[in-house]
Amino acid sequence: MTTHTTDSNPLLQLTDAPRFDLIRPEHVVPAMQQLLSALEAELQQLETQAQPTWAGLVEPLERLTDQLNVTWGIVGHLMGVQNSDALRQAHETVQPDVVQFSMRLGQSPAIYQALKALKAGPAWAACDAAQQRIVDSLIRDAALAGVGLQGQARERFNAIQQELARLSTTFSNHVLDATKVFALTLDKPEDVVGLPPSLLQLAAQAAHQAGATEATPEHGPWRITLDYPCLGPFLDHSQRRDLREQVYRAFITRASSGEADNAPLISTILQLRREQAKLLGYDSYAVLSLASKMAPDVATVERFLEELRQASHSAAQRDLDDLRACARAAGAAEADDVQPWDLAVWAERLRQQRYDFNDEELRPYFPLPRVLSGLFSLVQRLFGVQVRPADGEAPVWHADVRFFRIYDDQERPIAAFYLDPYSRPAEKRGGAWMDECVGRSRTLATPGNAVRLPVAYLICNQTPPVDGKPALMSFNEMRTLFHEFGHGLHHMLTTVDYGLAAGIHNVEWDAVELPSQFMDNWCYHRETLLGMSAHVDTGAVLPDVLYSKLCNARTYRAGSAMLRQLYFACLDMALHHHFDPHGTETAFDVQQRVAQLTTVLPPLREDRFLCSFGHIFAGGYAAGYYSYKWAEVLSADAFAAFEEAGLDNAPALAATGQRYRRSVLALGGSRAPMEVFRAFRGREPSTAALLRHSGLAA
Repeated sequence: MTTHTTDSNPLLQLTDAPRFDLIRPEHVVPAMQQLLSALEAELQQLETQAQPTWAGLVEPLERLTDQLNVTWGIVGHLMGVQNSDALRQAHETVQPDVVQFSMRLGQSPAIYQALKALKAGPAWAACDAAQQRIVDSLIRDAALAGVGLQGQARERFNAIQQELARLSTTFSNHVLDATKVFALTLDKPEDVVGLPPSLLQLAAQAAHQAGATEATPEHGPWRITLDYPCLGPFLDHSQRRDLREQVYRAFITRASSGEADNAPLISTILQLRREQAKLLGYDSYAVLSLASKMAPDVATVERFLEELRQASHSAAQRDLDDLRACARAAGAAEADDVQPWDLAVWAERLRQQRYDFNDEELRPYFPLPRVLSGLFSLVQRLFGVQVRPADGEAPVWHADVRFFRIYDDQERPIAAFYLDPYSRPAEKRGGAWMDECVGRSRTLATPGNAVRLPVAYLICNQTPPVDGKPALMSFNEMRTLFHEFGHGLHHMLTTVDYGLAAGIHNVEWDAVELPSQFMDNWCYHRETLLGMSAHVDTGAVLPDVLYSKLCNARTYRAGSAMLRQLYFACLDMALHHHFDPHGTETAFDVQQRVAQLTTVLPPLREDRFLCSFGHIFAGGYAAGYYSYKWAEVLSADAFAAFEEAGLDNAPALAATGQRYRRSVLALGGSRAPMEVFRAFRGREPSTAALLRHSGLAA
C-alpha cells in the first residue's frame, strides 16, 4: 500500500492493523486534510498520464481509492463503535472535503475517457473476464456519479451529494441519541413480574452504571432501556401491559421530536434523492438505485414482493388470530383489543404452550466462547479453513474486542477479523454489521508478499456478560453472529486478487446478503447446534428434547416474520418510486397506506418507525431493502444443495462446502451474481426452498 505516514498522526499509519490504541478524534481533521491534499496531487498526475491499459489506469486508480477508503473507513468505523461529541465534530468538519474529493474523482472526464478508450482499444482483448467486468462497472459508476453532467446541473448534483452525506450522518446520530436518552427505572417487585433472570441482571447492571450503586437483580432498581438486549426481552415477558405500552411507544417514536427529530430530514432526503435521479435522467430514485443491482427494474421487484406477500399474508392473519385466541383462553382483558405492545408477550406465551420452551431456557446453553468454538468448527468442516485467536496481535478500540486470524489447510494465513460482540448503548449504534478494514489485493501487497490479505470488522450488539459469567446468547443473537460471519466469509475467503472485485467489492447489492443468510440455516443443524452448546453451570449439551422443540418452532409465525420484512421493503420502494415529496401526502401517510396491504395489525397513527429506519436513510439500503428477501431466495436455494447432499453426510457436506467456497465465497464481484450462483447450483434460483423453509409452501 502506498503510505502517507507521519509519526505524529496514527490515522495516517496505513497498515493492515490500524492503530486503534493511539487514534483519537483530534487526529481526524489533520490526517484527512493531509491525505486529501496528497490524493489530489496523485489524481492530477493520473489524469495527465493515464494510459488506456489495466496497469496504466486501473491499478493506479485502485491504489488511490484504497488509501481514501481505508483511512476514512477507520473514521466511519469509530463513528459506529466509539461515538463521541469530539469524533462527531471532527467527522462533520472533514466530511464535506471527503465527499468533494470523491465527486471530483467520480466525475473526472480524463479518467472516464481513458476507461472508455481501454474498453474500445487493443488492450481490451488482453483483459480477463474479471478485469472487463471491473472496467464496465467503473464506466457505469462514473455515469451514475454525474460524469456526464455539465454546468449548473453538475453544481446542483454535487451540492445534493454533499447535503445527503451530511443528512445521513445526522440521521444516524439522532437515532443513537434518542435511543440512549430514554430509560424507565422500576423499583417495585410488581413492576418486573414475568421478567427473566437474565434481563433482571442486565437491568440491575444498567441501573448500577447509571448511579444506583445499591441495585441488585433480586431487589432492583432495574433500568429498562431501548437498547435491543433489554427492549426485546422486556416486550417478550413483561406482565405489566401499561409498562409495555410505555416502552413500545418510546421505541416507535424514537428520533421524532425535539432536537433529535428525523421527520424533517426524511422529507429532505427523499426530495434530494428524487431530484438527483432526475438530473441523471431517471424517473425515480428507485430506478437509479436498480441501475447497479441484480434486479432489472422496479416492476420485477414489485412482482417479486407481491408473490411473497400473497404467500405470507393469510398465514400472518392466522398468526394474529392464534394470539387473540391464546389471550382469550387466558382470560386477558386485551383479548379483543390486542395492540402492538401485546404481540410479543402473547407470541412468547403461545410458543411456550405450543412447543413447551422459551428463549430464555436456551440462553444458559450458549455461552459466547462455546458458540464461537462451534462456529469456527463448522467453517472448518465446510470450507477447510481454521480460525484461531490472535488477541494482542492488533490494537483494538475497546477491551471487549477480540482479534482472530484465518488459515487455509496448508497452515497459511489468508485473512483476519475483529469481533466486537457486546452492546454499548452510550457510544455504539444498534444493530449488527460486517465492514471492511482492508480488502484482498495483489496491487496493494506490501514488499515480500504476493497479496494483501483481507481484514474484516464483525460488529454485534448482544447481551454483555453479567456477574462475572461469560455472555449468554439468545438464539436470535446466535443467528445474528452467524449472519455477520457469513458476510465476513464473503469478504475474507475471496480468491480474487483485483481489489476492485475482491470479496464484497463490485457485488450487486441485492446479492450481497446471500452468504450471510446462508449461514443462518446452520443454527438449526443438529451437529452444529449441539456442538456449540455447553450449559454455563454444568457443561451439559443442549438436550435432544430442547433441540427438537427449537426445530419444530422454526416456522412459528413465519408468515408474520415474512410479512414484516415485506412491509419494510414495500415501504422503501413506495417512498423511492411512487411518492412525491412535494405533494400533499407525507412519508408517514405512505407508511399507513403500505401497511394496509402488508400488516395484519396496522401501526398506530403516531408510529414514527421511519424516523429510526437507518437502513434506508443512513445506510446502503435506499430503494434496496427488498435485497434481504431477494438474496434470501438465493441463500435458501444454496442451502438446499447441502440438504440434497445430506446434512448428516460429512464427506458430502465437505465436498458441497468446497464447491460453495470456490464459487459464492471465492469469486466475489469478479463475475455477475447470477453466473456465480449458476456456477454453484448448476441452474437459476427458485423460491421453492425459501417457502419450504418458512413453512409457507403451497
